[in-house]
Amino acid sequence: MTLFWLVGAVAAAAVIAWVLRPLLARKKAAPPSRAAANVAIYRDQLRELDADLAAGTLAREDYERARAELEARALRDAGQPDAPAAGPAPPALPSGRRFAWALAAAVPLAAVALYVLVGNPGAIDREAQLHASRAQVEAMVGRLEARLRENPDDVNGWKLLGRSYGVMGRYGEAAEAYAKAAVRSPRDAQLLADLADVLAMARGQSLQGEPEQLALRALEIEPGNLKALALAGSAAFERKDYAAAAKHWERMLAYVEPNSEDARSIQQNVAEARSLAGDAGKQETQKQPAKPQGGVRGTVSLSPAMKDKVSPEDTVFVFARAVEGPPMPLAVARVRVRDLPYRFALDDSMAMSPALKLSAFPKVVVTARVSKAGSAIAQPGDLQGASAPVANDAAAVNVVIDAQVR
Repeated sequence: MTLFWLVGAVAAAAVIAWVLRPLLARKKAAPPSRAAANVAIYRDQLRELDADLAAGTLAREDYERARAELEARALRDAGQPDAPAAGPAPPALPSGRRFAWALAAAVPLAAVALYVLVGNPGAIDREAQLHASRAQVEAMVGRLEARLRENPDDVNGWKLLGRSYGVMGRYGEAAEAYAKAAVRSPRDAQLLADLADVLAMARGQSLQGEPEQLALRALEIEPGNLKALALAGSAAFERKDYAAAAKHWERMLAYVEPNSEDARSIQQNVAEARSLAGDAGKQETQKQPAKPQGGVRGTVSLSPAMKDKVSPEDTVFVFARAVEGPPMPLAVARVRVRDLPYRFALDDSMAMSPALKLSAFPKVVVTARVSKAGSAIAQPGDLQGASAPVANDAAAVNVVIDAQVR
């Protein structure tokens, strides 16, 4: 921000100096007065008379008479008021130097006012603040890590570290930090729910297995824990136990404000789970085969030109986004660079939200990104590649990681 204004000030000063140079230049000498001009003319005429007399082309009498007339005319002109000699007058400059200094002050002030009115000065501040905030968070995390090395039994410290890693998208490290806190505080329901959440994120958005068990253990300790109820319901929905999902989510309504936005969102999820549970029951009764899961399938590979920019342990996110729809990924898988080339299969079971499923959007784009920091949010220096828009059940989709995020 400071550099921007400094460069702008230097540029403005240079332009103003160039524009005002004629106004601030030293004034030219005033034109000669009429009397001074006449004196010069009389002297020239007198020299001509003297030259004619010396050359013998003018008689002495004529010389004396012409000289007397010339001196008389000079005496008459000397009695007239002085005035500038005839000739074109120089162009007048309004207010002279005062006008120049006023213009020098007005130009930059007007430019700044115009920029504030129609420009976007806040964009510079926001960008600077973003970099500053990121650096501050990383510095804070570093200090917290150092403190926990000296005091490893600090439960709250491990919780804070796990939460910080989660915000930064470093889910594997967040799970390790929460796990160390859980060992020291095994009856903390909220801690178990937080651990289940980041562990699922670290495992490619899947709640099956240990994440679901942690959520259920949290509910045994605190039956009304909202996060644990939400995770348990999502885990049941993920494995298509829609009745259990509806039951978990319905219990959440007792702990949120009626008619609130949260309540309406929960009710929508409950209604969807119940509808799917009813359809599943009808299909079971009629002995109809289950509908195929479908999804988009293909291969992710790394361009040879990018191989020297990654390490085998770098995280690779593979996700599908709707061509026309919300920006949130519809399905996500997480692997390592060492797994490339990777054959992926993205379907509804990998949805980040029950309300946003891959099958609901006809056209999708599959993107693969190598994250140096393990963050789900793209950062400068990450490597990525994307497919062209494809159908949500396309096969043999080829994604090559061949570009760097700027």
